[in-house]
Amino acid sequence: MIKRRSSIFLLGIIVFVFSSGFFSCKNAQESKEITFGICADVHKDIMHDADARLQIFVEAMNNRHADFIIELGDFGLPFEYNRSFLDIWNSFTGPAYFVLGNHEMDGGFTKEQTMEYWGMEFPYYSFDMNGFHFIVLDGNEKKDPPQEGYPHFISEVQQEWLKDDLESTSLPCILFLHQSLEDNWGVENREDVRKVLENENKRVGKRKILACFNGHSHLDWAEKINGIWYVEVNSMSYFWVGGEHKHMSYNEEIDRNFPWIKYTCPYKDPLFATVTVYGDGTIKIKGLKTEWVGPSPSEIAYTNEFYMDRISPAISDRVLK
Repeated sequence: MIKRRSSIFLLGIIVFVFSSGFFSCKNAQESKEITFGICADVHKDIMHDADARLQIFVEAMNNRHADFIIELGDFGLPFEYNRSFLDIWNSFTGPAYFVLGNHEMDGGFTKEQTMEYWGMEFPYYSFDMNGFHFIVLDGNEKKDPPQEGYPHFISEVQQEWLKDDLESTSLPCILFLHQSLEDNWGVENREDVRKVLENENKRVGKRKILACFNGHSHLDWAEKINGIWYVEVNSMSYFWVGGEHKHMSYNEEIDRNFPWIKYTCPYKDPLFATVTVYGDGTIKIKGLKTEWVGPSPSEIAYTNEFYMDRISPAISDRVLK
């Protein structure tokens, strides 16, 4: 009887140890560390040297052995002659992810045509890597009645998908989309989407949603709202100043062949960042700084009351706690 009770007791200890995750097998789903390369708004169909800029980014990330790369929209239009540009992107040796931007549907292309060209199965999706959960949103949905200009909305259907996706994982989460969930030029119903993220943090009682990265604005900025970091990743190529401030930055031949460049203040070198996320939730961003080609926005009297302090030919180094 004593031996039988001892065996049962020993068996109980073994079951408790393994079920409670006492041994290191519990760590299989724990967040470790991950490094990815991120870029935004390359604008292949505006910049004359977009191929060279993208090549520099991909080679840098291959040399860095990044776990994956991601672009945050306004990459390039699905013309057949842009295949060589897409080939540069696909020369990265690991997984490479796309985000839909508002200019991907220029020239009469549909969202579906662009997705097929890129090999993108869904406009919004998620994936796991190294103990982290990554979510890509589509901020280009239409509302009823329609908005002025480009669609910049996230529907209730996508919000419900987001809520279900968040609840389906216990991993810390990072989001990507084209338009901002923070500034006035981003997603129209950004506060509704932020509420979904904040509610998930409240539901689990911890900082599960770490950060949200966006492009679109061609600005350099990071701000924490209710415990979640919102990071604007600067364009790889330029800051847009519009028709009232058009000017020549390169030469007449480039302006003639790439007529939209005169509406921009280009960056001399491509801007992109390397992002490392640690198991404790710390995010380290290693950016780049360059200089303007031709006059800066301030030198051509460009002003904007909302974000002049965010305009810079740089992606700043940051440590987000």
